[in-house]
Amino acid sequence: MQIVSTFIGGLLFGLGLVVSGLINPAKVLNFLDLAGTWDPSLAFTMAAAVATTAVGYRFAFRRGAPLLGGSFQLPAASDIDARLIGGAALFGIGWGLIGFCPGPAIAALSSGTISTVTFVGAMLAGMALARMLDKPSLRLSTQPKS
Repeated sequence: MQIVSTFIGGLLFGLGLVVSGLINPAKVLNFLDLAGTWDPSLAFTMAAAVATTAVGYRFAFRRGAPLLGGSFQLPAASDIDARLIGGAALFGIGWGLIGFCPGPAIAALSSGTISTVTFVGAMLAGMALARMLDKPSLRLSTQPKS
């Protein structure tokens, strides 16, 4: 049942991305171009997403546990560090230059365009590189060795 519900949730998410136009990089870039060909329609999509999430979280947390078992997995970290800021900046720069972020890019793979396939390939390579560089043996330690 968990696999089926995850699949249905993914389909609904992808459908929302398609209907909202988020899989069209030109639409996203026009939304981000406040001084030029600004397209405010994605602001309505974001407002609807925030409202849906706020209501959904209220219902979900009232239950005390997820419908399909287990417990809620909430992030424990709350500090803002260079890694978080750098990752957010890199995400924003990429989104502003290309018009894609990971979810819409994967949904846009169904279009079969070379630019989308290239972007997703580069994104996966970047994720693999980041994972490889994030191994504990490669991190600079800020704690003194004893």
